[in-house]
Amino acid sequence: MIHDSITHEGRAPQGPRLFRAELTPHRSLRNGQFRALMTVLAAAIAGADAAFLSVGAWPVVVFLALSALLTYGAFRLNYRAGRLYELVDLTADSLTLTRAPPSGRATSVRFNPYWVRFDLARSPDGRHRLSLSSHGRSLTFGAFLSDQEKRDFADAFARALARCRGR
Repeated sequence: MIHDSITHEGRAPQGPRLFRAELTPHRSLRNGQFRALMTVLAAAIAGADAAFLSVGAWPVVVFLALSALLTYGAFRLNYRAGRLYELVDLTADSLTLTRAPPSGRATSVRFNPYWVRFDLARSPDGRHRLSLSSHGRSLTFGAFLSDQEKRDFADAFARALARCRGR
C-alpha cells in the first residue's frame, strides 16, 4: 500500500520536498474487523465445544481451543509484521530511503538524486522489483508491494525524479 502524506520523525530533508511516499504492506483486515472475526470464531468454537462436551468428546474441546489460540497468534504475528514501512523522500539535493522493520528501529540510506539510478525490473520468477543504485551500491525496496503497486509507484517516482533533474 502506498501512502503519500505522513509524519516522519528524524532528520528532515533539506530543501523543498518534491516527492514523498510511505510504502506499507497490505492488510486485509482492519483492527475492528479482526475483533469481529475473532468474536465470531470464539462463538462458533464455544457452540461446538458445548455440543462435543454434551456427548462426552472432551478431547475435541481441547483441540478446538488450541486451534482458536493458534489462529489468534497467527493473526497477531501477521499484524506485527505489518508495522513494517519504507519511506521514500525526494528533495532537490537528496533522495532518502528509510526502512523501519516491525521492531521500529529505522535505518536510512541517502542518495544524490542526480546520480541515483532507479529501476523497476522483472525478476526471473516474473515479479517486479524496485531498486535504487549509485556508486556501486544497490538497494532493493518495496518487496511487499503487489506488482501493480510497484508499477504505480515507479510511474509516480520516475516523474518526480525527472522533474528533480530538470528533464
